[in-house]
Amino acid sequence: MDFKNKVVLITGASSGIGKDTAIEFAKKGSNIVLVSRTKEKLKQVADELKQFNVTVLVCQCDVSKKDQVKEMSKTVLEKFDSVDILVNNAGFAIYGSVTDLSIDDIESQMETNYFGMIYCIKNFLPSMLDKKSGHIVNVASVAASFGLPGIASYCASKFAMLGFSEGLKHELKNTGVGISVISPIMVRTNFFDHPSFEKIPKFSPTSLSSKTVAKTILKAANSPRLEIIVPSVVRGAVWLKNTFPYLINPILGKAFKKQLDSMKKD
Repeated sequence: MDFKNKVVLITGASSGIGKDTAIEFAKKGSNIVLVSRTKEKLKQVADELKQFNVTVLVCQCDVSKKDQVKEMSKTVLEKFDSVDILVNNAGFAIYGSVTDLSIDDIESQMETNYFGMIYCIKNFLPSMLDKKSGHIVNVASVAASFGLPGIASYCASKFAMLGFSEGLKHELKNTGVGISVISPIMVRTNFFDHPSFEKIPKFSPTSLSSKTVAKTILKAANSPRLEIIVPSVVRGAVWLKNTFPYLINPILGKAFKKQLDSMKKD
């Protein structure tokens, strides 16, 4: 797909991966729909995109609210008729053990990370199917393959995203519409600004820049693959976990549990 003049909708577009994805698509001449809860930040991103001479639509919307997504989709489809590329990027995590997190904490992550994706797909997929073209890119995480202590509810939302995407990919065969999942390791964004991460080391030396992930999202929008893990070498770790879970799971579990326990002692 040539991205010039294509309509690209990005959720969680006010910062981090979403913002850099908007910039990368705008460089290719795409028209951009910026979606986020914070209108002021979206306007700042829109101002940055002016240099690329593309059409930019700012939509304030909390994707965890299906009524807001429905209204947002009406606004977008009235202006553009359809969306060529849908990037479901909005997401967050709350760190803590299941016993310490409230039910609201757990539900809120699933509502944004998983159901937010569902609401957007349900509202924009019909127009893609009508024109027999388009691509959905769901931004997950390596946590879609590893259930880890301290982020169990976040992992669940990303497991769900990957499973849903795999099932939908089979349904979309021969429709002209594609779907891919991006699963990066730790990314240097404001993801860790939530107070629950206050005592947790924020970034490792191997963490990725949001620009690196954004460029991979562009590749995914033209890819037939279901899942693209970033960096690709981490796919080996996923293979090991799936092939030798009795060896790998105890090692990972012990390491992350140690971190969780140390946080509780502080």
